[in-house]
Amino acid sequence: MNELAITVIGPDRTGIVADVSEALAGVGANLSDSTMTRLRGHFAMTLICTGPSAADVEKALEPLSGLLATVRAVEPESEAGAGGEPYLVSVHGADRLGIVAAVTRVVADVGGNITDLTTRLTGPLYVLIAEVELPADSAEDLAVRLAEAADELGVEVTLRRAESDVL
Repeated sequence: MNELAITVIGPDRTGIVADVSEALAGVGANLSDSTMTRLRGHFAMTLICTGPSAADVEKALEPLSGLLATVRAVEPESEAGAGGEPYLVSVHGADRLGIVAAVTRVVADVGGNITDLTTRLTGPLYVLIAEVELPADSAEDLAVRLAEAADELGVEVTLRRAESDVL
């Protein structure tokens, strides 16, 4: 059984998720994890699936008009790497260069692992929401460092414990 990481990008249109999932099901690829979004009129999807060879999946996705698909074999996730305390980091403020770089560097410097990150620009307002896993007893240190980064960036940053059943 192969585990594959697949990315699909292209101009957004109705039916892409159905087209991709039907093509994958048609070659026996079972979806285990996926995420998709629309980014300023462009479709982006990332999936992990098990089943056929990478070559078989590439061939199945090839006929999907206007989409660029990449397929790569990956190792199954190791259970040893999982863990940490779940937190949410949110950033709101005027758009400016370096917000994502600064905030993610602060999280990394305390040993935090970003498990999901979304950004959105709505008019002049920039919003970043990140799910992070933090080492035990590091949240207070992270909160202080995020406050310092927020002051430098001129944005508002919030750190709060996430309810694990919500994630």
